[in-house]
Amino acid sequence: MSKLLVIDDDQAVRLNLVELLEAEGFEVFSAEDGRRGVQVARQSLPDLIICDIMMPELDGHGVLAELRQDSATATIPFIFLTALGNKSDLRQGMNLGADDYLVKPFARSELLTAIDSRLAKQAAYAQKIAVRLDNLRNSITLALPHELRTPLAGILGFSQILAEDAAMLPLEEIRDIGWNIYRSARRLHDLIVNFLLYADLAVATREPNVANSMKDTGPCEVESVISDSARQQARQDLREADLQIDLEHATVRIGAAYLTKLIAEISGNAFKFSRPGTPVDIRGRRQTADYTVSIEDHGRGMTAAQIAEVGAYLQFERRQHEQQGQGLGLIIARWLTELHGGQLTIDSVYGEGSTVHISLPLGSGETQENY
Repeated sequence: MSKLLVIDDDQAVRLNLVELLEAEGFEVFSAEDGRRGVQVARQSLPDLIICDIMMPELDGHGVLAELRQDSATATIPFIFLTALGNKSDLRQGMNLGADDYLVKPFARSELLTAIDSRLAKQAAYAQKIAVRLDNLRNSITLALPHELRTPLAGILGFSQILAEDAAMLPLEEIRDIGWNIYRSARRLHDLIVNFLLYADLAVATREPNVANSMKDTGPCEVESVISDSARQQARQDLREADLQIDLEHATVRIGAAYLTKLIAEISGNAFKFSRPGTPVDIRGRRQTADYTVSIEDHGRGMTAAQIAEVGAYLQFERRQHEQQGQGLGLIIARWLTELHGGQLTIDSVYGEGSTVHISLPLGSGETQENY
């Protein structure tokens, strides 16, 4: 049963619409003014909204503008009811994102046809998104088996040794086996997290409502978040002595969890594709409106063609270098950066090293003049 919301300050019109629509089998909510209508829409999340334009305090245009700014209600189909039929009113509503107009007085059949048309269009839109997600997840499953096999083999092999020989093993060896199981499980966990995050971000790049729901604009302080994430990655890769950090103080408009993930992916690549004993430098500087983080390594480097082809499931010269991983790190980092209004670029010389530059918007009030 589809849920409809009727917003109209004329009680007689509102009650007649509610009665008509309930008789057609819809679940109907109603509101007597624009402000109350916004509240009911956010609470009930209807499948379609029917709204009068001329109302006191908050008119129909104001209702639509507020709902379109909220990711939870931004895509709900919206039909205006109006006694005004001039082109300027129609244009204003359409510019705000209205889906249809009915000019009073209108016939019962006109209303039901408009509702059926908009609900069908919304259902087709939802189905289209579902198909995209299914196709994406299906393509991911083709890449999963190879990457799943290695950590699973470690978990199965070491756990079998414990199950069969624990009574004969010294405590230190049992401890080593436990850590091996943990590392394999951690690799498997991180792999699954990356695949799922990639799937969500891939849809967000094409669907604004999904992007809005994923955003976390923080703000967060860069020094502690970047330092903690990079140092944790360095410990994991046994490269703590190679890490060099120089960060200016600032806050940026991205959540701490996303910034942690972003830095972990880029610094992890820097450690993976450079030799132990060579430095990995992380520098952060305020610009006029942005904060730029540069992560530099002195490793393998990339060609211009390889930089242009950065994407999911792509690892360059994998057979030659026998590296592990699913090739999602750079594209996840790029999409997370762009999701929050930033930019990720790569400078690299093949055989000499790479520098990844991440620019993120400064937090509110954090202009260069404040320092």
